[in-house]
Amino acid sequence: MNLRVERRKGIILAGGHGSRLAPITTATSKQLLPVFDKPMIHYPLSTLLLAGIREILIITREEDLNSFKKLLKNGEQLGIKIEFLTQKNPDGLAQSFLIGEDFIKDSPVVLILGDNLYHGSSLVGQLKKANSKKTGSTIFAYPVNDPERYGVIEFNNSGKPKNIEEKPKNPKSKYVITGLYFFDNTVVEKAKRIKPSKRGELEITSIINMYLNENSLDVELLGRGMAWLDTGTFDALHQAGSYIRTLEKRQGLKIGCPEEVAWRNGWITDHQFRNIGSDIGNKIYIEYINQIIDDNNQNFINKESL
Repeated sequence: MNLRVERRKGIILAGGHGSRLAPITTATSKQLLPVFDKPMIHYPLSTLLLAGIREILIITREEDLNSFKKLLKNGEQLGIKIEFLTQKNPDGLAQSFLIGEDFIKDSPVVLILGDNLYHGSSLVGQLKKANSKKTGSTIFAYPVNDPERYGVIEFNNSGKPKNIEEKPKNPKSKYVITGLYFFDNTVVEKAKRIKPSKRGELEITSIINMYLNENSLDVELLGRGMAWLDTGTFDALHQAGSYIRTLEKRQGLKIGCPEEVAWRNGWITDHQFRNIGSDIGNKIYIEYINQIIDDNNQNFINKESL
């Protein structure tokens, strides 16, 4: 029997109509909008790179495909491989695994939503822990003041997930499911089994509950010192931009910079990193690259702050 476990692949779901951000999304994808100094999609892409994911599928609308290809190319400049597929209609998050079935093949997979931003000092460790688990599922939970708006996780006395309820009137906890999901390869078969909900969508919660019922669901808690931002509304988009701007101006370090993550992962050389800056052509960005390469030689910067 072949017991070889394939390396995990990543999917960024960057489709949808972005109707909550209309009219600024009328002529472009929500995931191409700026969050301070970078396109929104750079943040989930950086999260996957921090987890060690090097094969990535981006699912988007047909009309936005060329824009994403122009921005990200095939990933070679980052030492990774990026593929693209389109969705005709946004029929639920679980649709990602049906669209990406041929891409996933025999590998475990991680799905991240294209409008979700994660940041914090312990994030890298939690990502790598989830990536190292080749069977079952790992989801990330975050405490919020208004859990009734989300999928809420109820825990037993041992701190294990007990139940998941979508938008409950009386939430059993403050911890809600965020837009980052690690699954083993059985997720494709599970996605084929679920039926559309009352909203007419293939719900990711239905798949998560399958893993819960199999007792193979782990939950990573994002607590104090961690940030999870869903940038799907005007207020959230502004808050995310302000958050990134504040930290970057204060620390002099960029957040959600896939080029820097790839370089720190050892996937591209100093020379290739500098060339990316030259290709972008932004003087401030070129100066930043030169500075962090010099600082890195003096071991000033901790990779987990990215």
